[in-house]
Amino acid sequence: MDRNTILFNSPDKATQQTTEEILRTVYNALEEKGYNAIDQMVGYILSGDPSYITGHNNARNLIRHIERDDLVEELLRAFLRK
Repeated sequence: MDRNTILFNSPDKATQQTTEEILRTVYNALEEKGYNAIDQMVGYILSGDPSYITGHNNARNLIRHIERDDLVEELLRAFLRK
């Protein structure tokens, strides 16, 4: 039996999308589908229900990569910096 350790590499940080990039992608996907993007994103943040986010351009899958509490924290930080 081979007892060698297998090393799995996680994706490079450079290839991972930032929260801002994900939010912009989700926003654009919602707009392209004719939704009020802000209302849909707020609905998702408040409820956690991914059906608020369209599957267009993989937006629903992307937004689920961000924990909602981390998302709210980052939005508050960005808002208060200005």
